[in-house]
Amino acid sequence: MTMDAAQTVGGGHQGPPGSSVLVDSLDHVRGRLTHTTYPLEGAGVPELRARRTALLDQLDDYLLPRLRSAGAPLLVVVGGSTGAGKSTLVNSILGEALTRPGVLRPTTRSPVLVHHPSDAPWFGPERILPTLPRVQTQRGEALPLDADQGPDSLRSLRLAPFVGMPPGLALLDAPDIDSFERANRDLAAQLLAAADLWLFVTTAARYADAVPWDLLNSAVARHAQIALVLDRVDPGSDEVAVDLARLMRANGLAQAPLFVVPEAELDADGLLPERAVAEVSGWLSDLGGSSAAREQVAIATRDGVLEDLVRTVEILARGADEQEAARARLADVVEAAYAQARTQVRAAASDGAMLRGEVLGRWQDFVGASDVMRTIERGVGRFRDSIGAFFRGGRTTPAEVEVAIAQGLAAVTLDAIEGARERTRALWRADPAGRDLVIDAQASAGVTGASTADLRAAIATQMRGWQEDVLAVVREQGEDRRGLARALSFGVNGLGVAVMVLVFAGTGGLTGAEIGVAGGTAVLAQKVLEAAFGDDAVRQLTQVAQERLDLRLGSLLDADAAIAITRLAALGINAEAGDALRRSARDVAAATQ
Repeated sequence: MTMDAAQTVGGGHQGPPGSSVLVDSLDHVRGRLTHTTYPLEGAGVPELRARRTALLDQLDDYLLPRLRSAGAPLLVVVGGSTGAGKSTLVNSILGEALTRPGVLRPTTRSPVLVHHPSDAPWFGPERILPTLPRVQTQRGEALPLDADQGPDSLRSLRLAPFVGMPPGLALLDAPDIDSFERANRDLAAQLLAAADLWLFVTTAARYADAVPWDLLNSAVARHAQIALVLDRVDPGSDEVAVDLARLMRANGLAQAPLFVVPEAELDADGLLPERAVAEVSGWLSDLGGSSAAREQVAIATRDGVLEDLVRTVEILARGADEQEAARARLADVVEAAYAQARTQVRAAASDGAMLRGEVLGRWQDFVGASDVMRTIERGVGRFRDSIGAFFRGGRTTPAEVEVAIAQGLAAVTLDAIEGARERTRALWRADPAGRDLVIDAQASAGVTGASTADLRAAIATQMRGWQEDVLAVVREQGEDRRGLARALSFGVNGLGVAVMVLVFAGTGGLTGAEIGVAGGTAVLAQKVLEAAFGDDAVRQLTQVAQERLDLRLGSLLDADAAIAITRLAALGINAEAGDALRRSARDVAAATQ
């Protein structure tokens, strides 16, 4: 099959020259992509990550270098399946065993790029495939025995200057696209994405395999320029070439050249007979000798990549939107769980539920409620005297009541926070975006908080702080000249306990006889405070104490919720990433017009 080198290889059209506006817009796209990640799992997320990585590689390896380097050699990447004979084909086309051990040893780990010596400056690390370390190799120079060992060899590019290669054309022998090693497959895909032209090699036994066609179809979708070589075809197997041509037409490759290389015995240097590779060798020679043909191929590939880039960035933008939606969804779970905890604590601290059990018993012991309640109706003066006597007596101290209050309030708060944690964990586990966050965190401090012991300590600190707040407010109120004597007669700590009891007053959480007991307790606390400070001051004291309690409890809940929220923030998901990517894609599209 004879082809004129100037023929369009796989379709394409003339596009704009590489302008500074286009390069700038692509630089902006690259910057946006670099800062856009997809850390949360979900449907299609692995594909988004792979697309992003592939697009960044193609920008760095091919598109930006090509646009910045007008007149660079046309890079032909030879790729294909395992056992397709790519290296033998390259050697035979060049007419010399450049890949023979002891001269240049190509391996799947160290692909070889053959170029004319005068083109060497074009293949420096700053121009094409910049992430691959360069290994300069001269003909006749033996490689060390461990050339393929170590991390650097896995992604190194061996540059092989060869005077037999036409200037303006370079051949790169890529790893197998279906290698059993993932790193080799990834490198093959990266190299193919950096090509101006694919020379895709397959065999009569492998031409219909799914893996090559998946790759070819993706190349067709972005208008990559492709030529196919059907290698190692046995005599009498003409129907194989016919069937491959049919598949090419069915998959959008009707215009791509197809070269058939018959099965033949290799010569002493491991080369195919010249006649076996004459067509493909002549086609490449003509291409290398025509700057117009090379430019046509380069422009067609470049334009196809630009069109595909705009489409891909739009897909990645939608993915970024989905990541932000998932992050917001997980954050909403946290906020709802801790809002429920806040309501739970606030209700327990104000509906009378705290005035039962230990707290109620200690308060009644402290004020001698059974005796004092009988004096309430006899007048405030006698009541004050009675209360003062109890405060000065040897009964239960205010500190014991404070301890009971702190313990009761701490238990309520601990229960609410642990409930919020468990609701958060349960809902995150049920969400694909949050499942891994919970699993990863189980090996550390936990996704929704520190240890229970640390939490207990933090709660105890806040409870002591609140009680100190209440005592400070009582002291401030008692400093009033008119109320000082009365306040001191009752004792600051005793009055502080009365304020705490009044804060907890209510009957929303109590039933039956408890209502009468708690109600009487609240009335007693209020009478004590009114006797010391007066009605208006009592209302103010209670309001301030309630506000301070809300602040203390709120800080505990906010701090615990912040652990999960901070974990989400640390993922680096930008709420504006999707819109920023879309704007960048529009800028690229506008620059290509």
